[in-house]
Amino acid sequence: MSESRISPTEALRLMNDEGYTYVDVRTKTEFALGHPAGAKNVPWVFQRTSGAQPNPQFVATVEKEVGPDAKVIVGCHTSNRADKAAEALETAGFSNVIVQRAGWAGLRDSFGGVTEPGWEELKLPIER
Repeated sequence: MSESRISPTEALRLMNDEGYTYVDVRTKTEFALGHPAGAKNVPWVFQRTSGAQPNPQFVATVEKEVGPDAKVIVGCHTSNRADKAAEALETAGFSNVIVQRAGWAGLRDSFGGVTEPGWEELKLPIER
C-alpha cells in the first residue's frame, strides 16, 4: 500500500488546489451524519444484521464515480477502513491514492485520547 498519508488540513488543500476527490468509505449512515464537503460516499463495508460485510462493488463503484485516473483521497472514521480501501484501489491500478490519516473523528491512543484531530474537530468544511 502507498505510504501517502496526510492530515485533514492537507486533504482539504489538495481538494481545493490540486483537484483531488475525497472518497469517504464509511457507511451511508455515518456519511449522512456529516462528511467532508464535496466528498463522494462509496462504503467499504455494508452493515448487515450478521455484521459488517465487504462491499464487493467497491472498486468498480469508485472507478465509475471518479474514474481510474482520478486523484483520490480516501477517508473514513479513523483511517482503518481507508487504509484497506486505498490498498484495494492501488491493487486495481489506481495510481493517485492518498489516505487521510486522522479520518472524520481523529486518531486516538489506547485510552481514547485524541492524538491527532480529525476533519470534524478541526472544523473543516462539512456537509450533512
